[in-house]
Formats: sequence, structure tokens, C-alpha cells
Amino acid sequence: MTIRRPAEASAPAAETAAPPREPLVRVERLAKSYVHRRPISRAVFQVVALADASLTIPHGKTLALIGDSGSGKSTLARCLALLERPTSGAIWFDGKNVLELLPREKFAIHGQVQMIFQDPASALNPRMTALEIVTEPLEAQKQGSTAQRRDLALEWMARVGLPDGSERKRPMEFSGGQRQRLAIARALVLAPKLLILDEALSSLDLANQETISRLLAELQREHSLTYLHISHDLRMVADLADEIAVMHEGKVVEQRPAAELLSEPRHPYTRDLLLAMPSLESIVLERSA
Repeated sequence: MTIRRPAEASAPAAETAAPPREPLVRVERLAKSYVHRRPISRAVFQVVALADASLTIPHGKTLALIGDSGSGKSTLARCLALLERPTSGAIWFDGKNVLELLPREKFAIHGQVQMIFQDPASALNPRMTALEIVTEPLEAQKQGSTAQRRDLALEWMARVGLPDGSERKRPMEFSGGQRQRLAIARALVLAPKLLILDEALSSLDLANQETISRLLAELQREHSLTYLHISHDLRMVADLADEIAVMHEGKVVEQRPAAELLSEPRHPYTRDLLLAMPSLESIVLERSA
């Protein structure tokens, strides 16, 4: 597998109009249930995390997935990243139903779908140096020589804005914003097609949210990346998204272009979300302009 280096921009668009592409991701009627046992009575009960959830993510675009805590957002993300197996339904990724792939084919998909979590401190191995953290995915996928992996990791660390000498530091020696930059470098070193950001900005202060958002937008333009941006805060992601999908009680109740959904929500739950966030008025006006 050839890795696209961080300095390489995407090819210019063709002058003639291309036929519409299939979405990079198509989720069809996904369901996920967990079986638990009560500690005292030992009675078995079932928790439904996803119930008939469907959505699409176009190539090179950002889909914001919003909803309250417990709505199923993170479970859906983990199913997309093949960290959880759904109870039923289908996940199509780049034209393939990933749930029907052979184990070696699923392993290749892991390199094309990467996740960035809310708390990078808990997602990064505290005993490893930054260089080891960024090269680890390349080693797992058996890509390149030791020298090639090192060079590529250093390039990505520089591209995301980590200072010189960062490769020798460990995660706890970085600030919160720098740790998130390190997590981005680790995720993108494999040149994935889909980057899932699971509340990746919510733990940062406003200044870092803005700078990391700009960085992600630049990387998306340069490398034609596709983002799934998961959040419970519509205000945080509304200005970043091309489309917004709303989750409620394990279902995607609405998915539409961001400006349309913000100005004319159709589902009652979406309307309740907007009413609960009066500061969205300025975002709606900007989007509609």
C-alpha cells in the first residue's frame, strides 16, 4: 500500500463534470444490542444501543453526527471502525460491505478508517515516545522500512504543528492541544479515507478548538479526507459540517445539508435541539448567506 505523504496535495478536479459518486460510507438499518447480567439477581437483560440507524457520508465531505448522551453516536462510530460488530444491518465502505469481508480484508479496512477520541491522554500509550506512537500504526500494517516509517512519522508530526524535538517526548509532556495534534498525526500517517472524530474538540479550550478545526480543514482540502464529526454540541460542529445527521434513541432521525437542517429542521427532536441552543441564530444566518 502506497502512503501519501503529508506535503502532497490532492489532484486538481477535472474540467468535465464527473458522474455522481457513491457515498464513501453507507450505513443501512444498523442495530446493536448488549446483553448484561444484574449483579445480585443475575437476571439477564438487554440494552439497545442502536436501533435501525441509517446514514451516508459523501467522499471528501464532513458529516456531523449529533445527539444527546446515550443516543448511540459512539456505538455507531465504533461499528464503522470495526471495533464493534453490529447485531444486524450493513455497513458499506468504498463500495464494499465490510461486515461480509474476510478477516485479512477487514484488517486492511482498519488502516482506511481511523478514530480520534475526546481524551488523547487516555488514547495514547504513556510509556511510548511521540515517535513510537506515530510509527506504531505503520508497523502494525507492515508498511515501509524502519527508516521510512521514522521519516514519514516526523513529516506528519511537523505537518500537524508539533515543535522540533517532540519525537522524544512522551504524551504527558505535551499540552492538551499538542496531544490532540499527536493523535491526528498518528491517525493520518496511514493515509486513511475516513477520519472519525469522537468528541475530539470538546475537551479543548476555545482557542485550541479553533486552531485544531483550522488544521483539520486544511488537511481535508489537501488530502481529500472524509470526516465523521461526532458531538453532542451542535454549536461546536455546525460551522464545520457539510451535512448534519441527528441521532435520537439509537436512530438517525434526520440527515440533511447543514444550512437546511439548521434553518428548517423537520424532526421534532431536531427542533428541540435548536430551541435549546439560542446562540445558533448567528450560525443559521451565516449559513443562509
